[in-house]
Amino acid sequence: MLWPVIAQIVRLPVRDRKDSTGVGKNEVHVEPDDLIAGLGRGLAVIECFDDEHSRLTPAEVAERTQISRTAARRYLLSLCHFGYANTNGKVFWLAPRVLRLGQSYLLSARLPRLAQPFLERLFNATQSTAGLAVLDDHDVIYLARHSGSRQAKGGVHLGARLPAHVVSVGRAILTSFSDEELDAWIGAHRFASFTPYSERDPARFRAEIVRARDLNYAIADQQLELGWRGIAVPLRDRHGECVGALSVTVPTEGKSIEASLTAALPPLRDAETGFRALL
Repeated sequence: MLWPVIAQIVRLPVRDRKDSTGVGKNEVHVEPDDLIAGLGRGLAVIECFDDEHSRLTPAEVAERTQISRTAARRYLLSLCHFGYANTNGKVFWLAPRVLRLGQSYLLSARLPRLAQPFLERLFNATQSTAGLAVLDDHDVIYLARHSGSRQAKGGVHLGARLPAHVVSVGRAILTSFSDEELDAWIGAHRFASFTPYSERDPARFRAEIVRARDLNYAIADQQLELGWRGIAVPLRDRHGECVGALSVTVPTEGKSIEASLTAALPPLRDAETGFRALL
């Protein structure tokens, strides 16, 4: 499985431009006197670490966060002091305590707790891994999942972060964007390729999202990993606002897209309808 390698643990966004679901468009206005810029820079230092930059010097952190080397060193040493980073005197790396930041959201957020019964029903109806994800800028984050008692072969782990263009949940959420919002999102997105089927052409991707908007569901067929197909529907609250997406992940072997849709789409839509009544 490539997904656990591609996926990353939940990171806090440097610029919190969305509501708690990562989809809303309302901004929180903060007066300059109430803003602690240093907190934002500290979070940016944490976020600059990833799978390709797991160990960094203060100079490298300064370059990646656009702060001075002196400030980067102070932030890194402060993170070490509070248990969020470690160092050998030359390079720094994150400590396991950082996971508490993402875990605090998963434990306190209402959406993942409400989702679990619906995901269990989805799994029972389809015998396929079911998940709930939200959009965070250009990635999706999986907040809840259910794969039964067995070890899931298809799907991602809880808290995984993946590029939105190659997963069905990302595409389903994008169907809620206006044409102007979609164009802006596509213009700023990096269309990385993971399989020969990964869509890298912005114009074709836009056409796929517009078509999915008309159908009210989205498919990602072997876009992220060969042999796996994702089907998702946007999850809306009672006011019609998109707050995420529900999905199932099915193997492609021996199943046409039409057969997968016939099996997965009715239970997905039933789950979305029931879930919406609680939001």
